[in-house]
Amino acid sequence: MTDSLLDAALAPGGDADTPDAAAVPGGAPGSAARPSEVPEKFWDAESGRVRLDSLLKSYRELERKLSQRLARPGPEAPEDEHRRFARLLGAPEAPDGYRIAERHALCCSDPEVNTRLHSAGFTQDQAQLVYDLAAEKLLPVIAEAAAQYEAQRQLDRLREEFGGEERFAQLSRQISAWGRANLPAEVFEALSTTAEGVKALHAMMRKGEPAMARSAEAPEGMDEAGLRRMMRDPRYWRSREPEFVRRVTEGFRRLTGG
Repeated sequence: MTDSLLDAALAPGGDADTPDAAAVPGGAPGSAARPSEVPEKFWDAESGRVRLDSLLKSYRELERKLSQRLARPGPEAPEDEHRRFARLLGAPEAPDGYRIAERHALCCSDPEVNTRLHSAGFTQDQAQLVYDLAAEKLLPVIAEAAAQYEAQRQLDRLREEFGGEERFAQLSRQISAWGRANLPAEVFEALSTTAEGVKALHAMMRKGEPAMARSAEAPEGMDEAGLRRMMRDPRYWRSREPEFVRRVTEGFRRLTGG
């Protein structure tokens, strides 16, 4: 054998001039069978080689499509593209697909809110966070505002009941002095927080009822702790149900011996 293998490799028609094909080890050109793991479109039956140019082109196209699927659609993208991307991130198929854990009775799952969250592409975790923040941050503010409103409403009732702002201001000082001198601090503070309680204090003061002993005991089932629990009930401070308020007021009357 006198021909240089190096020269043969560089000669026209040699293997180095076919960058678009890869030989299959152990097979002669034109005789090698297509391996089972090589798709037919990537196989050159005549040369018995893999079509590298076709394989590279397909790979680049696949890479382009994958990058597009992972990229957030722009504002001009079709609506179905936005929905597809939201589902890819974890958004449910429809607004009723959210599973909201209720942190508070006043912050339960709301269909209208869920519809807006779904339209914005919120995931399950993001939607839950909205409800959690509402329970954590908004409810205390709402409760405080409601308490202030109710306090102002009851103050207005007392001013009307006792002849105007100036008259009630004078009377309130008398009631306060009498209550602090004759009642336990806890009882006086509890009664002075509602209009009905203030009127009960005024009635006791006018009748000149004797001072309540600091160790006085309330009737069974109607002690001070129980009455204060009733005052924290929304039926007392929010909806002001007449019968419920009457029970609290009468309870304090009995507690003070009225």
